[in-house]
Amino acid sequence: MMSTVQAWPEPVIRVQHLSDSGIQIIPDRYVKKPADQPGAAAAASEGANIPVIDMEGLSSSDAEVRRRTAALIDQACREWGFFQVVNHGVSSDLMARSREAWREFFQLPLAEKQSYANSPATYEGYGSRLGVEKGISLDWSDYFFLHFLPIGLRDENKWPTLPVSCRELAAEYSRQVVELCGKLMKILARNLGLREEYLVEAFGGEEELGACMRVNYYPKCPQPERTLGLSSHSDPGGMTVLYSDENVSGLQVRRGATWITVKPHPNTFIVNIGDQLQILSNANYKSVEHRVIVNSAKERVSLAFFYNPKGDMVIKPAEELVSPEQPLRYSPTTYNDYRLYIRMKGPCGKSQVDSLKSISQ
Repeated sequence: MMSTVQAWPEPVIRVQHLSDSGIQIIPDRYVKKPADQPGAAAAASEGANIPVIDMEGLSSSDAEVRRRTAALIDQACREWGFFQVVNHGVSSDLMARSREAWREFFQLPLAEKQSYANSPATYEGYGSRLGVEKGISLDWSDYFFLHFLPIGLRDENKWPTLPVSCRELAAEYSRQVVELCGKLMKILARNLGLREEYLVEAFGGEEELGACMRVNYYPKCPQPERTLGLSSHSDPGGMTVLYSDENVSGLQVRRGATWITVKPHPNTFIVNIGDQLQILSNANYKSVEHRVIVNSAKERVSLAFFYNPKGDMVIKPAEELVSPEQPLRYSPTTYNDYRLYIRMKGPCGKSQVDSLKSISQ
């Protein structure tokens, strides 16, 4: 497992430092293969965007409005694997202050940030690379990763003390987003025809499931057409709630052969289905490939919150969703074993869970 790995295979270079140095050509380590470069895929149509759903409709006194809103979420999970939510219950002031606090953290002197430098053994802290394979292609981004749930994994002493509000904001932000995830999980369960608590229980229950956050910092890049802020992948966990920068687009979602650049709305979250929910739904809901492009003129900060199963929970398709017409798609696996499989297999160039089918039958 990852805990046996103690150090990064090569010296870690902070991408922000590269950007601030004024280089005009990015190092070869950041140059993607021609087929993976942002300009290689067909451009999306100008008006395309993932669905935007007003969650206020779920609490309407009109039963038909509640039904239609739930149906929009269901359709987005089946067709896109992504949707945006407005009126979601998380304080817009808290969202804005949290993002600005993290932006301030990344503007601190390097020595201050380095005191939180992470390692492959824990991953928690200030980082600049995701993989431990020697010589891998690197992404144009830095990040800060922290655990929130289960309580036993949370260690606020590893969270930044500067800016002074950062720890308090990170805790309250995480608490409110976990609450939002719980609401969404109940809606998804009902939409699938399952008991309202089924999906949360399948993740280990509210006290045992996992929740963590990765704050992404994408510095300006002199050659944005040659690299990516985050390489193409699907999320291995359960559900991701992303607070993006509405002023600087970056997230791209695969839609067939096309990459669609998501246009975030103010005070919204971008929600996407992870691999574990695709497994539990027996592929009714889709965990979709996505990536992040970078910008030559503007930096970008986003907060990605991951809501995941407990590591040793056995994840398998719900029995109610298996039938002669819709046969079993995946064999049982724990989330820990799935993550290990993904790490050993390496990038597959598509939604990761799709490759699980071939080894699970």
